[in-house]
Amino acid sequence: MAKASNSWRILNYARPYVRTLAIATAFLLISSGISLSIPWIVRGPIDDILTRREIPSLLALFGLILLFMVQALFSFTHNYLSGAVGQRVLADLRVHLFSHLQSLSLPFFSGRRTGELLSRLTNDLGVVQSLATEMPVNIIRQGLILIGGIIIIIYMNWRLTVLALFLIPIVVIAARFMGRRLRALSTSVQDQLAHTTTLMEEMITGIRTIKSFGRENYEAERFSAQTNKTLEVMLKRLRISTAFGPLMVFLGFSTACGLMWYGAREVVLGKITPGEVIAFVMYAVIITGPVGSFARLFSQLQEGLGASRRVFELLDTPALIADAPNAFRLPPIAGAVRFDGVSFYYDESQPVLQAIDFEIQPGEKVALVGPSGAGKSTLIHLLHRFYDPVSGTVSIDGHPLKKVQIKSYYDQIAYVPQEVLLFGGSLRDNIRYGRLEATEEEVIAASQAAHAHDFITTFVKGYDTVVGEKGLTLSGGQRQRIAIARAFLKNPRVLILDEATAYLDNESELFIQEALEVLMADKTTFMIAHRLSTIQKADRILVFNKGKLVEQGNHAELMTLGALYYHLYTLKAAGAELPISDQV
Repeated sequence: MAKASNSWRILNYARPYVRTLAIATAFLLISSGISLSIPWIVRGPIDDILTRREIPSLLALFGLILLFMVQALFSFTHNYLSGAVGQRVLADLRVHLFSHLQSLSLPFFSGRRTGELLSRLTNDLGVVQSLATEMPVNIIRQGLILIGGIIIIIYMNWRLTVLALFLIPIVVIAARFMGRRLRALSTSVQDQLAHTTTLMEEMITGIRTIKSFGRENYEAERFSAQTNKTLEVMLKRLRISTAFGPLMVFLGFSTACGLMWYGAREVVLGKITPGEVIAFVMYAVIITGPVGSFARLFSQLQEGLGASRRVFELLDTPALIADAPNAFRLPPIAGAVRFDGVSFYYDESQPVLQAIDFEIQPGEKVALVGPSGAGKSTLIHLLHRFYDPVSGTVSIDGHPLKKVQIKSYYDQIAYVPQEVLLFGGSLRDNIRYGRLEATEEEVIAASQAAHAHDFITTFVKGYDTVVGEKGLTLSGGQRQRIAIARAFLKNPRVLILDEATAYLDNESELFIQEALEVLMADKTTFMIAHRLSTIQKADRILVFNKGKLVEQGNHAELMTLGALYYHLYTLKAAGAELPISDQV
């Protein structure tokens, strides 16, 4: 059932191009019909030469050349049309899979390696595409030639036909035996290619760490070992797949020899002409081609089904964070946030947040502090709805986040992370990512507000400057200011700052703090921060420890309590490097 299901799903991707495929198939039928007619036509000139000792007419030979020309033209048109459809199907598949991957939730990506996903977007899709377009057309072509050839040779001489068809059961048995092995090996090849792609992706993204530790040789050996594993499996598959060709050639020539012997005997007895024998042998060779092709198609089918399993495994993965069936569009919000009995864990045996309760009024500035691993970043992820609570409710203006359309919520919030990712376009494109329809004047105003305009204009191309991979051609502080400019441009109602000034020097921080105060005006703001100045200015401070909210209040109130916050603050004020930001 799974095989048929996946095969049908693959063919559905070719459905939008049925008209083009129908035209290509028509050209294919004509081309195949001409191929089948050629041996029948050439038997006349051959008999003229061998039997009647006459020179064939130039008109007949010219007609034959013209027929070859027409056949080549129709074959070219069919190949181009079917190839174009194949490329379009591949593009559709890639876009569909890419879009689906973007809809999946963060837990999915946390458990997957990037290289494996890239392999499925490239290697596996290429194999699946051939099943959607090339294979059906090839089946039609080879089937037509096989059936047409058999009908013709039966009409010509049924005794010779029996001898010629002796080949078919041998090929079927060989195809079944080799096909099972090929499918298993093809799945292994795709898995090994995914591992190889993963290592390449890790090398490129982690090149600074590799060079810092001097691990170039280690990584080269690791990649070489993985490449050898891939090569070993590919060679096993190659040995089996390439065995089909020589096997078909051997069986074809053996059959042809038998036909020539029997045909010569019939010619001597005067039952058939030499032209008919040669035409029959040509038809036998023509029939041998489709039989061998069906064997290869069977092995390609096994390979394609193995790749399709990996592709559809991704397409069938549901998004854990998605709009509920009755989700409504969130109206413009004021920014009131409530956590009501919220608990969460990544692993059931290790709770990260436990029964968190608090309510934030619109426009409040909230700082989250606590030891490393206390659960602050996880709380931010729940507020951003990267994850949903295991129990309890997160609400915005009284609306539970699970009941609103995700996009309508995201349109009204902005997130400035500690590790800023810039995309491989221009600085303008990266800033405009906050609001794609923003004008040039709005982009410049946002950059000025984030104190990014001055350094941008020092570049020769200014806002048209193309950033490098992930923006690594910029300094950490410059990337941070680009991210803040994005937030200015979006002008959200809820602002989330995760160590937003972490990479800024003291001078830049003063400017950015002023800019952030303007940005935060009348906005509900959540800040994960360890700088004392940031914490002191917060309207409320939430103190976490071991997944629990243990204290809350402003700076003065918490200092008066003399509890955990007082301990963390005094250590920090004394210069101790106590981490009160985390990644949990």
